[in-house]
Amino acid sequence: MDLEYDELLKEFSQEQIKELDGIIEKHRGQPGGLIPVLERAQELLGFLPVPVQKRVGRELGIPVSHVYGVVTFYSFFTMHPRGKHTAKVCLGTACYVRGGKKIAANMEKLLGIKEGETTSDRMFTYETVRCLGACGLGPVVVVDNDIHGRVKPDKLKDILQQYS
Repeated sequence: MDLEYDELLKEFSQEQIKELDGIIEKHRGQPGGLIPVLERAQELLGFLPVPVQKRVGRELGIPVSHVYGVVTFYSFFTMHPRGKHTAKVCLGTACYVRGGKKIAANMEKLLGIKEGETTSDRMFTYETVRCLGACGLGPVVVVDNDIHGRVKPDKLKDILQQYS
């Protein structure tokens, strides 16, 4: 076994690696195959760490620097594990003045993470956004695709428990 394979085994199962190799093989030699490979790989693995990028680049004959450039350019791709649920707090003007900052601080306290991080159990990834377009409902929290409006800091725990 090579060092790259050992790095992959730290995070992923042999079955996942085998499936990744199948995805790569399906697109090998196809013009424009990189993005479909990365999309499918992220669906399979949940994120695209450097060892995965190296394997994709090597097997597709593409420099790792190019693979890395694509992964970091498109916001859809992530190099870090994501939670089962994504919790977003709006910090747009309307939400901010109605208490969005307190909601954000309480979210960090309840989850034990900072903005942009994922809980150690990979249950939640926490993000802030500048506007969700639901200004009349501010402050707004979105968990996955569920919108929670007029959120009070003391009700945030109840909202998160719905997803645990």
